[in-house]
Amino acid sequence: MSFKTGKTYHGFKLLEARHVDEINSDAKLFVHEQSGARLLHLGNEDDNKVFSITFRTPPENSTGVPHIVEHSVLCGSRKFPIKEPFVELVKGSLNTFLNAMTFADKTMYPVASRNEKDFRNLMDVYLDAVFYPQMLETPAILMQEGWHYELPDKEAELTYKGVVYNEMKGVFSSPDAILEHQIYASLFPDTTYGVESGGDPEFIPELTQEQFVAFHKKYYHPANSYIFLYGDMDLADNLKFLDAAYLKDFTGIEIDSEIPLQKPFEEMVVKVVDYPVSPDESTNDKTFITLNIVAGKATDPESYLGLMMLEHILLETPAAPLKKALLDAGLGKEVFGSYNKSILQPTMTFGVGGANPEQVDLFKETVYEVLNKLVTEGLDKKLVESSVNIFEFHLREANYGKHPKGLVYNIKCLDSWLYDENPLIHLAYEPALEKIKQQFKHGYFEQLIKNCLLKNPHQALVTLKPNSKLGASKSAESKAKLAKYKAGLSQAELAALVEQTKALKIRQETPDAPEKLELIPLVELKDIDPQAEKLVAEEHKQQGITVLLHPLFTNRIAYLNLYFNTGAVAEAELPYLFLLADILGKVDTEKYPYAELAKETNIHTGGFAYDVFAFSENSDDQIYTPMFRVKAKALVSKLPELFGLLGDITGGSLFTDAARLKELIRELKATWDTALFRRGQQVVASRLLSYLSPVAKYNEVGQLTYYKFIVELEQNLDARINEIGRTLAKVSQIIFNRNNLFIGITCENEDYQAFCRSLPVLLGKLGTKQYEAVTYSFQAKARNEGLMTSGKVQYVAKGGNFRRLGFGYHGSMKVLETILRYDYLWNRIRVQGGAYGAFAQFDRSGNVVFGSYRDPNLADTIKVYDETVDYLNNFTAETVSKREMTKYIIGTISTMDTPLTPQMKGERADVAYIRNISQRDLQQERDEILATKQQDIHQLAQLVEKVMKADTLCVLGGEQLIQANKELFGELVTVIE
Repeated sequence: MSFKTGKTYHGFKLLEARHVDEINSDAKLFVHEQSGARLLHLGNEDDNKVFSITFRTPPENSTGVPHIVEHSVLCGSRKFPIKEPFVELVKGSLNTFLNAMTFADKTMYPVASRNEKDFRNLMDVYLDAVFYPQMLETPAILMQEGWHYELPDKEAELTYKGVVYNEMKGVFSSPDAILEHQIYASLFPDTTYGVESGGDPEFIPELTQEQFVAFHKKYYHPANSYIFLYGDMDLADNLKFLDAAYLKDFTGIEIDSEIPLQKPFEEMVVKVVDYPVSPDESTNDKTFITLNIVAGKATDPESYLGLMMLEHILLETPAAPLKKALLDAGLGKEVFGSYNKSILQPTMTFGVGGANPEQVDLFKETVYEVLNKLVTEGLDKKLVESSVNIFEFHLREANYGKHPKGLVYNIKCLDSWLYDENPLIHLAYEPALEKIKQQFKHGYFEQLIKNCLLKNPHQALVTLKPNSKLGASKSAESKAKLAKYKAGLSQAELAALVEQTKALKIRQETPDAPEKLELIPLVELKDIDPQAEKLVAEEHKQQGITVLLHPLFTNRIAYLNLYFNTGAVAEAELPYLFLLADILGKVDTEKYPYAELAKETNIHTGGFAYDVFAFSENSDDQIYTPMFRVKAKALVSKLPELFGLLGDITGGSLFTDAARLKELIRELKATWDTALFRRGQQVVASRLLSYLSPVAKYNEVGQLTYYKFIVELEQNLDARINEIGRTLAKVSQIIFNRNNLFIGITCENEDYQAFCRSLPVLLGKLGTKQYEAVTYSFQAKARNEGLMTSGKVQYVAKGGNFRRLGFGYHGSMKVLETILRYDYLWNRIRVQGGAYGAFAQFDRSGNVVFGSYRDPNLADTIKVYDETVDYLNNFTAETVSKREMTKYIIGTISTMDTPLTPQMKGERADVAYIRNISQRDLQQERDEILATKQQDIHQLAQLVEKVMKADTLCVLGGEQLIQANKELFGELVTVIE
């Protein structure tokens, strides 16, 4: 069907139609004439279709109302009156993306699917949810998703509970989240950006049901909506559906959702704020100092792109001048920064972590001195060229991993569309990029520094300093407030609160009626491809090296993975492998100083990355292959330069610059200090499995063990720096050896010869000495650690290894993961327990992990894990319908069938090759998933029971709660000292 500008189609008037070359899509911008809804369609050949509806939702306070509404609209609606339609979709749709997201000024509801029928189902459920939610009449939804007073009986301690309340307690356990909130509160004291849209736990309990409902009624109207469609679809049919099923029932109204501009400051604001650390934790070198500037406009594509590049130039590479100056001045241990372009008035942040409060003035002076010097003397032209090149590479590559391209494009559109500007200006980036490329050698970025940063008083100097008493005083304050509130209640009010707590629990525990669940549309098993996706791989030999070629269309980009076997590295030196992965490319080489190396890398390639991982044999974690992986990408025409640089990095890195090594180790320590709690889920799962499995023990060396290693190095840097350099050189010499090497390359068939011609450039730099493999003494030992932090929530893990208990792997275990994650654990740990989430994982090698995250509980969660056995014993054909089983199978397949980029397909085939997982193994797993019956799940009760009885657990969380449950643990460990 052809569309003409100015014509109306199913109520939608076409305002603009154009081809966007940069994303090879036909864009059509509409308005729904009756309701006022805006709609953008990006049409192309991508079968991974995306739909979203977004509302402009500027909050007025920090009660988290936009965030809680985002959770709550997905708790039942007019057409789908069940408690958790979202979960039913996760369990039983072929979605490739399904989520909802709260931003500072908007709330977004995106879905994606490759299946036409499924795509329409997802649209229908989401549209009904946002326009007709049950939350408007059901106070229990705010109580569950937001907050409520929890009082099991009159004598019990009164507490706060709620999913978002606990989620945000977890978020605010991290100093970087506290810092970000304080930055925006300082820069935007008079506008919506100065409050916390996600909710501050201190203020969430101030939200009332009336305010909650009023927020939805004000903002959730088509006239305040931005509808997005992307991909290969029948546009006319989707417009017809949107109009007939929803929009025709609304009439356009005036909605005041405008986001006012913050009046510019006349002078810098200075703010100092405390954040909590553990009572026994040192407060030295734990301060964050930041300079923050409101810079540029979200609706100006040139400053949008230019200021992103400027932040990269100043801070994001080893050659970055501001980063280098701050570290050289001894200001903190890590330098960080960002350019947040996704708000009306974007912000630039320069910061240091691992500093001390008395360094604030020096920090400020250093930043201004560097910026003024760069304006006067000019930026290094090669550095600027390298940053512009890497940005251009990533723009043209458009590689967004597992995220659908349409979702990323949607968010970019909203960066202008939400502020009443054309939604295509950031997608059609070529004019802005071309202007920057033409002008960067003639003072373009120097002018940006001068005009947007130096001549701009709209700034805030925000310092976040540690306080070892704050956590306890905040906790005591909250308890006292609750105790005072409870003491002021009459007996009748206490009884009502107990009754309310019980009523909510009953509601949460009562399953939805089967006939209501059947209202959620479901695709059929016949809609699923029974064939497992093929592993695309051809094995070749090149110069004696095994090469796995993945011949796929890559738009003339080569994606390389170099796998070096690390089995000859001594056990005591394994942490140095992870350190090597963190510092390669950031130290001098025989050919380049590290700053020049960074420039050359960004000029000629799409970047390098390094990691360490042990891969278990297909079904036996006693046998594993430890690897150091180098990931690289470049245009095929740049392969000679790529291999030249890789040869220099792997064969010629120097570890003799003591000052540089100290700088990098201090930076790593500071980064881990702030990131550890954010990684809590990963840390506890890894630690737990390390008790059970040699391959997991190896991989855990890169988690908490590595952090402890970095802490110990940092405490003894002067005494150990020469030893550190020698050990890094030794480990590097052992692993970067052509005898250890296996290569995976993803490129087009005709480009393989270019790879073969360039490979000798690398091989000539690698060693050829034979090293004997080492036998590691990894012993299974359940340490059952309680890892204590200043955090306010827990990450609780329990598990085991089913192969050691006499069981084998079966595809039905993947279905069990879906059932537990989105039924049993979702209801018990998230809905009833108030945690942000929970999961269960069963892998081929036998390892099992049950985990919760941002969880207010500890012992209660372990009890829920143990009671999984009762749930499975009751999981039969009599208690679980055939339709429910179909839903679980579909949900399982959808997680396996997420579309992969060519790079990801290549890596998937590499891993299968290393682990000896064949196409036949993958097909068998898929066949077993598709054939799973209730009885298969029921029979897994025995396996889970044996795992739980082994009583192996690990918890990362608040010191008070872990100490209160110390009898559960074999060891108590203070994580950050």
